Amino acid sequence: MAMPETTEKITINLSVVDLGKIDFLVEQGFYANRTDFVKDAVRRTLDTHETEVREKVARTSAATGIVFLDRRDLEAARRKGQQLDLSIIGLLSFAADVTPDLADETIRSLRVYGSLRASPEVKEVLKRKMPPQVD
Repeated sequence: MAMPETTEKITINLSVVDLGKIDFLVEQGFYANRTDFVKDAVRRTLDTHETEVREKVARTSAATGIVFLDRRDLEAARRKGQQLDLSIIGLLSFAADVTPDLADETIRSLRVYGSLRASPEVKEVLKRKMPPQVD
């Protein structure tokens, strides 16, 4: 079974002055390129909030990392009469063999801080189980 891609592309808007500063640091050899600068800045900021993330994970029983669910996983929950309350920090990926009906029947609530990968039909079902998103 192939593992899903574990990175996401994002787009950000920066002022021309900030972008110029980044380009200057790249030219001076502090970073290989703009992407390396942004990744470094994100990592440093996340490091400063590591305690808050760990505390949130402990309070809510959230899983951190990559979670991959397939038909067998959800059918096992159904056999046990369980409905899952999933809170994921990272990537939640559903295999192609997960049907919308199976997801609807076995997942009670869902919160993903990061990325959700599933077929469009399964995503449509899962949207109803997620809290409204705030931009």
